[in-house]
Amino acid sequence: MKATKVLFISQEVTPYLPESEIATICRQLPQGIQDRGREIRTFMPKFGCINERRNQLHEVIRLSGMNMIIDDSDHPLIIKVASIQSARMQVYFIDNDDYFQRKGMVEDENGVEYDDNDERCIFFARGVLETVKKLRWTPDIIHCHGWITSMAPLYIKKLYSEDPFFRNSKVVFSLYDNEFKGKFRKGFSEMLRFDGISDADIASIAEKELNFSELTEFALKYSDGVIQGSENVNEAVKTSAKASGLPYLDYQQPDQYIDAYNEFYDIVWENANK
Repeated sequence: MKATKVLFISQEVTPYLPESEIATICRQLPQGIQDRGREIRTFMPKFGCINERRNQLHEVIRLSGMNMIIDDSDHPLIIKVASIQSARMQVYFIDNDDYFQRKGMVEDENGVEYDDNDERCIFFARGVLETVKKLRWTPDIIHCHGWITSMAPLYIKKLYSEDPFFRNSKVVFSLYDNEFKGKFRKGFSEMLRFDGISDADIASIAEKELNFSELTEFALKYSDGVIQGSENVNEAVKTSAKASGLPYLDYQQPDQYIDAYNEFYDIVWENANK
């Protein structure tokens, strides 16, 4: 049996955000995978710089309204959706006034990274997974793009491991050269514990201020396959990924990657189901 449903969790998707390597791949890849016969769903954060009127975003009331507690504070989950008509494809947006109503994506107008980017990672990952459950849709492959998706593998494999919607899902994580410069706060692992993640699950990052490579390596720990999405990626992360024993797909040229990724999903699916 092959994987038939693919969930894309994306940091950026064009045309909602300016073109970048991730944004372009996350626009073209879901369409290409859908064209090759699989069912898809795509999620991204509703950053404040996204023009809702121009892009015709609207709130999905039946999916919104849940409150998520992060670091002892309540944060309402708002779900919006828009359609890319030419691709027969919808994009779901995770929104929240506390986390995503800023003009910048991950940094302010002075280039200073937001100090709560760690919380935003948690909220985004949990928001996607809770919304997928409400959609009553069971993904076979979950493909994560960009460091803001880094908590999704942990939650899928630990917090949602017995959930019928995610019990058999396999996680593919793409490596990009979109590093952040700062570090996550020391209390980050405590926020995860508050969510019901065990000490053993987060032992490798407990009480640490995580940098980009440490965060990515933690995401890979709970993934089932790795794709090198950029031609040049962090060498330490690349070395760690290749040494992990996980299926690894090297960088693919723009005219070849959709077919290569499509085949790789089946490799990951079959490898994890041996």
